[in-house]
Amino acid sequence: MITVLANIVIYCKGGLYLNDTQEKILSCAMDEFLEKGFLNASLRHIVKKAGVTTGAFYRYYDSKEILFEALVDEHAQHILDLYDQAVDNLEKLSGNNQTRQMADITDDCIMLMLDYVYDHYDAFKLLLQCSKGTQYDQFTHQLVMREVKSTQNYIKTLNDMGHHMNPISDNLIHIIASGMFSSMFEVVIHDMPLSDAKEYVKQLRRFYSAGWEELLGVLF
Repeated sequence: MITVLANIVIYCKGGLYLNDTQEKILSCAMDEFLEKGFLNASLRHIVKKAGVTTGAFYRYYDSKEILFEALVDEHAQHILDLYDQAVDNLEKLSGNNQTRQMADITDDCIMLMLDYVYDHYDAFKLLLQCSKGTQYDQFTHQLVMREVKSTQNYIKTLNDMGHHMNPISDNLIHIIASGMFSSMFEVVIHDMPLSDAKEYVKQLRRFYSAGWEELLGVLF
């Protein structure tokens, strides 16, 4: 959506209205953060490269942290929401249907996540490789903890159905979830083309599904 207000061109991006000055700041900030990471990025250098005064910068962003947030928060939250929706859809099903539809729901969610990541590639390079020193350094861990909780819920459902399995520790669940998400995001860290990334992640999913089938004694 484009409109003109007080002779400044403003357009809608991620639900926020950004003018030309903000766009310059964000573009230069993206370059600086990608090159140096959050901790080593220079706010002074960003402002200078954007061609704005420090005063002008602070009219839009209160700090380097808020500037980084403007680049990544929307995208991080979108991925978390996609995952939460998939878990909600799965947990609304009966126990038997959860087992039957687990693979399809999980695969659909992962592919949606992957497509979104590649549509907003630079933002996820920031999240995965340049966010140390910010709250977003915990982005992958947030996904892991949600995966741990959903796995615990599924194991409880199986137990309530009378399905018998060997005990699985929370530590093992956490290690498996950490390995899955860390491996999945390797496609970004190693700059894989999307077509290669999709095939890699499909194979990764088959690997983890087979492992869970062995541990849980179910077939997905």
